[in-house]
Amino acid sequence: MPGQDFDAVFVSPVGRLGIRVEDGALCRLAFLSGHYRLRTARCADTRRVQRSILGFFTDPGAVSGIDCRLSGTDFQRRVWRALRKIPYGKTMTYGGLAKRLGTSPRAVGNACRHNPVPIVVPCHRVVARHGPGGFAGDRQGRLVRIKQKLLCAEGVEIRD
Repeated sequence: MPGQDFDAVFVSPVGRLGIRVEDGALCRLAFLSGHYRLRTARCADTRRVQRSILGFFTDPGAVSGIDCRLSGTDFQRRVWRALRKIPYGKTMTYGGLAKRLGTSPRAVGNACRHNPVPIVVPCHRVVARHGPGGFAGDRQGRLVRIKQKLLCAEGVEIRD
């Protein structure tokens, strides 16, 4: 049954979100289709993380205190740490972040695509030189619209 692999599935301003929390740390956040059944958070840690994520839409800083347990390569974790340093309300280009990290824009984009906890690790703040760029592996469609909504929640408007 869809949604069984999440500790909570809930409605947000960008659609349904699923989260997995282990030992108080967020380890997965996913943008879900409407086919996923809502699932009430059953433990205090999951409810706390859910409240913070929902709080993002009125105060983007609300997610800064969420502890995360991230599985990925050393390089991916290095990119994800850099993403958390981009202040809310600001963006950086793939090329700019790549230059800062001494790598390529494509490698940064690939690490962003594999980000297990978007919103909290704000890969949506990394944009193309001209326009929003892709999001979660998509170059157009629902996920790119979600990226634009996340940026809008932070007071940033990027047009194609």
